[in-house]
Amino acid sequence: MPFADCYISDEAQAAALRVLRSGWVTTGREVVAFENEFAAEVGADHGVAVSSCTAGIELALRSFDLPAGSLVLTSTLTFCGAVQAILHAGLQPVLVDVDMETGMPTPATVRDAVRAFGRPAAMTIVHWAGDPADVSALADAAVLSRDRVVVDAAHAVGTYTGAIPVGSGCGATCFSFYATKNLPLGEGGMVTTDDPDRAEWLRRARLHGMTADAWRRYLPGGKWRYNVAEAGLKANMTDLQAAMGRAQLTHLPAWQRRRAEIAARYDEQLAGLPGILLPHRPSPADGLHAWHLYPVRVQPADGIDRDGVIAQLADRAVGTSVHFIPVHQLSYFRRHTLIPPGGLAGADALSEQLLSLPIYPRLSDDQVDAVGAVLADIALGRFSRRGRQ
Repeated sequence: MPFADCYISDEAQAAALRVLRSGWVTTGREVVAFENEFAAEVGADHGVAVSSCTAGIELALRSFDLPAGSLVLTSTLTFCGAVQAILHAGLQPVLVDVDMETGMPTPATVRDAVRAFGRPAAMTIVHWAGDPADVSALADAAVLSRDRVVVDAAHAVGTYTGAIPVGSGCGATCFSFYATKNLPLGEGGMVTTDDPDRAEWLRRARLHGMTADAWRRYLPGGKWRYNVAEAGLKANMTDLQAAMGRAQLTHLPAWQRRRAEIAARYDEQLAGLPGILLPHRPSPADGLHAWHLYPVRVQPADGIDRDGVIAQLADRAVGTSVHFIPVHQLSYFRRHTLIPPGGLAGADALSEQLLSLPIYPRLSDDQVDAVGAVLADIALGRFSRRGRQ
């Protein structure tokens, strides 16, 4: 049972073949259509397709036109690429501690970071695991307007804050279509925004800063001339990916319902097991969890720790993962980020307990029950460190 499953639907495979046969596979009409359809799905005015969520975060931060070295707050419990994006944008990451229950920063931990290093110019906010963060409260704690917030929604295709899908209301929101994500393409990302000027800037910046991409230059009647007025990246999406994305998007509601069913079944299987804490669930008023991840917390007990549980699940051919090693524990980021003087104790403690279980739409009820049974054996002492007793 693998940890993740990159399912490319029959419709997406057919769409890919259609594009391959069309004679135009790079950025073109399929990208434009996918941008419009995805933006509508998440309630944003504009979508800009990019090569990855990481590139999207960097471009979004560059669009703020901040002075070099400006402070940007970010959770330490995030993927390393999200913090590299801040550095690549020429800005200074300030790491923020997290709450043990939600795995995300709180207004109090944000204020701690601000007291230590001063008011930031911007911040990134991650909806970790697909659980909705309180973006307004975190921005207020940082004394920032929401147009200086980049939302890292790599886990949040399908997340709602209150009754509103994640994707609008901030400076920019960045999504991932990596192989393990809720809308998998293998690679790719999307930046959504309600600011038309920012969207236009992003479209130029994702392709070297050029004022006209190849598709527009080579259309009948297109002009070959273009200008480059500012620095950009090579971070565009191809029509091949976009056509697949349009097809995958039609399956998203059903896939999200299935993820919610699996999470509820895990809850039933694992509730009350000694040493296993279930993931945080938002209240209906707070929003809707996308269940990109199902991260349990393994409490040290009876000589069995998190790594021991991982080993025992592997003995039963159950794939797992850990999200994440806190950024401040990685040597590069210890040298290049700002860490509050008191340290990041919440993330340190939580990271030793986290364990992400398999969750994806094609996971069967029997497979979910099998994972629950193995965890019950471990928690109740019926399964030794080296395998069956």
